[in-house]
Amino acid sequence: MPHTIISDICEGVASCSQACPVGCIKKGFGKNIKGTDYYFIEFATCIDCGVCLEVCPVKGAVISEERSELQSKQPD
Repeated sequence: MPHTIISDICEGVASCSQACPVGCIKKGFGKNIKGTDYYFIEFATCIDCGVCLEVCPVKGAVISEERSELQSKQPD
């Protein structure tokens, strides 16, 4: 099961995006409610390796379950 980046907790550090072996972590558009950049996981591409969870320095920003309602929706 893919991991989820909680958009309203993410602070845009991007260590997850750089570490992801399949490139499924993308920068969001605009800012989150904290006023910081955020990233999101493309669930269809995620291989559930857990690297994002391991490298993220922001406590609680990444969880090990697929919860699309916690990630901001992206324009198509």
